[in-house]
Amino acid sequence: MKLQEKMDAYKKGMRAKAPKETLEIMHRATEAIKNSGMLEKTVKVGDKAPAFSLENTSGDIVSLTDLLSKGPLVLAFYRGKW
Repeated sequence: MKLQEKMDAYKKGMRAKAPKETLEIMHRATEAIKNSGMLEKTVKVGDKAPAFSLENTSGDIVSLTDLLSKGPLVLAFYRGKW
């Protein structure tokens, strides 16, 4: 199953289980983000990432170049505590 198919199935399951009020809050928040203009400033599919190195959750320094040498990858950035 492709990632998009998995994500679609997850969203469908969540919509079936989540309280209506929760879904309404999520939809309002999504619309607020869309209307803020923030999305025009984000990285788009196909954009090239600059070479960088960051500390991972284990404290090791990893570089984008090294990771890409092993094949395609998905980057996830965790902001931390809100």
